Amino acid sequence: MTFNLATVNEAVAEAVADREAIVFRDRRITYRQLTERTRRFANFLIGHGLGAHTERDALADWKSGQDHLGIYLYNGNEYLEAMVGAFKARLAPINVNYRYVDEELVYLLNDANTKALVFHSSLAGHVAAIRDRVPTLEVLVQVNDEPRPLLEGAIEYEAALTSSSPAKPDLDWNPDDLYILYTGGTTGMPKGVLWTQRDILVASLGARRTNGEVIDNLDGFVSRALASHRKTLPAPPFMHGAGHWSSFQAFHTGGTVVIQDEVKRFDAAGVVEAIEREGVHILMLVGDAFGRPLLDALRASGARCRELRNVITGGAIFTAKLKSELLEVLPHINIIDTAGSSETGGQATHTSNAKVGAATGKFKLSPHNAVLNDDMTRTLEPGHDGLGWWARAGNIPLGYLGDEEKTSRTFPVVDGVRYSVPGDKVRLLADNTLELHGRESVTINSGGEKIFAEEVEHAIKHHPDVYDAVVSGRPSERWGNEVVAIVQTQDGRTVTEESLLTECAKHIARYKLPKAFVFIDEILRSPNGKADYRWAKAQVAPDPGH
Repeated sequence: MTFNLATVNEAVAEAVADREAIVFRDRRITYRQLTERTRRFANFLIGHGLGAHTERDALADWKSGQDHLGIYLYNGNEYLEAMVGAFKARLAPINVNYRYVDEELVYLLNDANTKALVFHSSLAGHVAAIRDRVPTLEVLVQVNDEPRPLLEGAIEYEAALTSSSPAKPDLDWNPDDLYILYTGGTTGMPKGVLWTQRDILVASLGARRTNGEVIDNLDGFVSRALASHRKTLPAPPFMHGAGHWSSFQAFHTGGTVVIQDEVKRFDAAGVVEAIEREGVHILMLVGDAFGRPLLDALRASGARCRELRNVITGGAIFTAKLKSELLEVLPHINIIDTAGSSETGGQATHTSNAKVGAATGKFKLSPHNAVLNDDMTRTLEPGHDGLGWWARAGNIPLGYLGDEEKTSRTFPVVDGVRYSVPGDKVRLLADNTLELHGRESVTINSGGEKIFAEEVEHAIKHHPDVYDAVVSGRPSERWGNEVVAIVQTQDGRTVTEESLLTECAKHIARYKLPKAFVFIDEILRSPNGKADYRWAKAQVAPDPGH
């Protein structure tokens, strides 16, 4: 692979210059306009002395030789433009979670040695509060999503574009330039995962054809873009990998990215309206947290979304029961489960549709994947005893920004092969099917047994009156830790603990059953639909007064 993300973007954009690249509210931005706007933003950054200062071959795997642009935005055309513009200026963009409190912002921006920050005006108060605590911060760019005064020392985004040249930057775009994705930090402090652009392009950003073949020349990208035109609506926030990965897959196939009008929450009714209005072909969701409201909106509106072909989901469980209900409403679609992480890219897929039926994430071990033993010294064969670590080789990250020890631990070399092992425990069955148990970081040690929160959540969601569920552990004199389930019921229905336990016992061993339940009006999840286990732990913590 001899080109980077900027190179691919320019080649595809030239081939389909008059095709719409982004549709957002009243904005319809063609590929020709996207090229001009991203070049202008790149030249703005270059004009401030930002870019690459040390080439990759002179650096350790956990180090960056480029300046970093923090992107502190809700979804919108500016988010994607800023990413592409940064790549064209040879900066590495950094995703910044807009839900962070000031202390978390300070940690992240300092951890990333952030030189420039592009932010929405509705978030300017946070920037003003923390800017003096981030000594590397030099350039501030404000996107006006709300009518607020320009932050002192900042430049308005459109003014930055207008003041800069639309010429192609006079730089050698290097395929080893970085793509950096900060992990969410739901169970610990966020870490920046360092990828070369050549590797993330293959792993997650559209360099593979549907048959698995890797496109290894620009003509391949161009011919694919000319051959078809698909419209994609990524429902998750762009600040998470799932959201902008699907957007870049669209860009690299000459597709159109449709962005829902409401960007501060998942507005299922608005998403359905946009699918119908724009003729969307591909919808990106995150499990039941997005799927259930989508189904409710489809039933309420009567929409049939006849152009929609693929509903892709990842990052959280999409239960078979909910898939079946969705297929009853939209029998012409495929529901595609994707498994992967910030540290692996895509690892496996599974398709449910009206013909084959619905299942919950049954994955086969695909090429470049393996299951490692507990101490990561050898690979395991199908039908092995106990659990192993799901690992991926091939196009994987370099490491974690600034963290040599974590890089060494997460990317071990086994029998001469370098793997990425982000923390998922699995069992490889005799037929090469993977039995997923969940993240080691969210296991509950109860009575000497390891219980994975995700498998208990899955069992609870089989109950017909359960809308959502998250599981956490809390200290117990008898068990050391005990499983507690936080449950949100359908339409405020009353559900007995006995009926929940009866349903769970059909799907998991009795020792995994919750010891207690907490009923709540609404479960808090991250904007990308993933469970917020820090929040969950706070809901089930024992009362310090007792």
